[in-house]
Amino acid sequence: MTLDGACRVLLIGMMGSGKSTIGRLLSTATGWPYVDNDELVRRSHGATARQILAERGEAEMRGAESDALARAVREPAPSIIGVAGGTIIEPENRELLRAGGVVVWFRADAAALESRAMGADHRPWLDSGGPRWIRETVRERDPLYASVADVAIDTGTEPAEDSAAELLEWLASVPACRPALSSGEPPARDP
Repeated sequence: MTLDGACRVLLIGMMGSGKSTIGRLLSTATGWPYVDNDELVRRSHGATARQILAERGEAEMRGAESDALARAVREPAPSIIGVAGGTIIEPENRELLRAGGVVVWFRADAAALESRAMGADHRPWLDSGGPRWIRETVRERDPLYASVADVAIDTGTEPAEDSAAELLEWLASVPACRPALSSGEPPARDP
């Protein structure tokens, strides 16, 4: 749980697990802003993660995603943040996740992820690795996601709307989020 007591909902999981879709549904239901890692990378680095990977290499892309996570955990609360799937690899990022908010792991098996992610133009690892990359990466990352998650929600077979409702119900039990949910007011934002 978050160290600063803020209701910052950090959505983690593999590409295709539903972070963007469910994050936006949760944003609509709560009135809280949804901040996507891809957008933070684009704003701060002038390029997408895929472009950075192609032009500057994996280390630069991972650095940009880590920078985006550091920015995201400073977002005013309440907020919902879609975190890049690969940020979990770095121990420093795992610590930042633990301290930065309420961490929700969207868990899905490799087959579900493959059916959702294949063919998307913003998924750089699928060009060369495809289904094999997904299977291997799920095995590698699932224990890391589990190590920081406050809750895991299975998103492999459930409709996104059901997963969003399950998450909303769970958030109502989180002391940091209960006041923001019960107020019914969208958060105040700086102009």
